[in-house]
Amino acid sequence: MATLPTLVQADPTLEAVKAAIENDNLRTDPRGYLGMSFIGHECERLLWGQFRFCPPAGGGFDAKALLNFEDGHRTEDVMAAHLRSLPGVKLHTADPSTGRQFGFSDLGGHFRGHIDGAIQGIYQAPQTWHIWENKASEAGPAALEKAKAKVGEKAALREWHPIYYAQAVLYMHYGEMTRHYLTCTSPGGRLPWTSVRTNADKDTAERLIAKADRIIFSADPLPKLSEDPAHWKCKGCALSSQCHGTALPRPSCRTCLHAAPEREGDGRWSCARWGEDIPADVQRAGCSEHLYIPALLKRWGSVEDASEAEGWVEYRAADGLVFRNGPWGLNSFTSRELHAASPVLLRSDEFMAIRGKHAGVIVEGDSEDAREAA
Repeated sequence: MATLPTLVQADPTLEAVKAAIENDNLRTDPRGYLGMSFIGHECERLLWGQFRFCPPAGGGFDAKALLNFEDGHRTEDVMAAHLRSLPGVKLHTADPSTGRQFGFSDLGGHFRGHIDGAIQGIYQAPQTWHIWENKASEAGPAALEKAKAKVGEKAALREWHPIYYAQAVLYMHYGEMTRHYLTCTSPGGRLPWTSVRTNADKDTAERLIAKADRIIFSADPLPKLSEDPAHWKCKGCALSSQCHGTALPRPSCRTCLHAAPEREGDGRWSCARWGEDIPADVQRAGCSEHLYIPALLKRWGSVEDASEAEGWVEYRAADGLVFRNGPWGLNSFTSRELHAASPVLLRSDEFMAIRGKHAGVIVEGDSEDAREAA
């Protein structure tokens, strides 16, 4: 008689802990700016989407990713303590005047970055102040050593990790320093350790600032990294289903055609529909007058007509289907309905007849049901 396999049951307590970590991040994620720590990413469409709150709430991070971030922060504290233990080393990880992390802000407060610290007294160049960053990665120390052996220390950071290099040159630019000192360890501050010093690069910093300006103030999504949905860098992206499919971001002020970031102020957004600024704490929720930026509905149809007074935009699909994004109607759908729906659902005569008869509203789950029925 064959031996039955033993079923391994997940620990419900630990599963609950993971869920709590993810839910807490959804509630507390405050980032409403384009970060200098990620501006070096090659896909401008992804950066635009993140700035516009297109990924799932919280950035789409699962418990594993969030715990990795937490590990990185703790490792930073460990390395800071080790460095401070050396005679002659001065390391500041917080602004003495505020007690908060040192940070930089530009482009109307929409472009921000925060450094791990500023250090003086490292033995390679004891008189020079450096921006200090620490990275915790299992594979990082070996990979960085390999890059140094290949291209030399001053070019190694760019070779190893272009995103970290972009972060470094921007921090030097805004911090008015000429050197960057990056330490890299295994998570928890365990060995192996390595480091790299990088020179300031004014031209690259200015190009990155221009890139940030383009991303922040573009009213429409920027070009994708690839038009191929099977591209290896696109398949695992949080925006893949939006860039290469028909999924829509959850409605928020930042995906609404009425809203725009302003150059004056400190991260200020304004709403043309209401003629006033949009408080930061309501931008993720949006309002009942939300209308999608038309380019986000490009895979559903092209703009056919619009009425500012009545608050709708009309679209025509390639097969002739006409629908509106606006107040509820027989062929008009609020943004929240479109987010929950799909182009397939709008073409289900049976489903749409039921919606009209009962003045029903499309909610999460209806799209999947319609696909199965089709």
